[in-house]
Amino acid sequence: MRTRKDIRRALTLVEILVVISIMSILLGLLLPALGRVRAAGRGLTCQSNLRQMNLAAQQYANVFDAWPAAIRYEPGDGMLNIVAWDWVTTFDGRLVKPGPLWAFTGRPGEVPQCPDYHGTTNFEGDPYTGYNYNTSFLGAEAPFPSMGWDAVRPGVPPHACRRAAACAMFGDAGRAGGTNKFMRAPSNHEGHPPELIYAGGQAFRHPGGTNVGYVDGHVGPADPPCAGPLASDAFRKDVLGFPNNGFLSEDDSAYDPR
Repeated sequence: MRTRKDIRRALTLVEILVVISIMSILLGLLLPALGRVRAAGRGLTCQSNLRQMNLAAQQYANVFDAWPAAIRYEPGDGMLNIVAWDWVTTFDGRLVKPGPLWAFTGRPGEVPQCPDYHGTTNFEGDPYTGYNYNTSFLGAEAPFPSMGWDAVRPGVPPHACRRAAACAMFGDAGRAGGTNKFMRAPSNHEGHPPELIYAGGQAFRHPGGTNVGYVDGHVGPADPPCAGPLASDAFRKDVLGFPNNGFLSEDDSAYDPR
């Protein structure tokens, strides 16, 4: 004969609801934590990409005693090629090949992509990277339609970079319309149209803000975004996309290596 202790009692409806409620609460606590862990992992991948880019630029500088050109124009295959630091494309939107920087990496055909950027491209025909390059002070830049190296405005040479630990070289790119490949300093010493400057901001999309690769080779986050001194609030919002995007400093101190 079975005793009461041998009889298994089924859960009541109230007890089942309590268990479900507890599990829901635990899942509600766990899922955001997992999301933060995944976001932190993507941020570390981004920092690793920037480290590789810094190393490639240093190797380039060791060979040429100059930083890679940000953008120049060269004839090729009967048309004008846009030779940017990340991709070489034609004016009709055809991708030619990866840019000159990647020849100095262990995988010359592989161009790093920010794992947290999934938006539009920068130039027609080139894949996005989600990264930009300090064009205001480091990367040489040629005005269109001038061709050849003689037309290039040179950047600060490597031997003149005395503030290497404080000067950005590469970073997460962001503007109101998506990404950009040319990092611009906010005070506009080059005399560009203001919309060009405000389209060259940084994206504050990772935990801790935006990731930056500095001239001395170290990589780290930067926060908060700066709005810049030149444009109206409407301009900052419509072109830059502030505060999701912004500058690294209100002046040029985060961009000028001298």
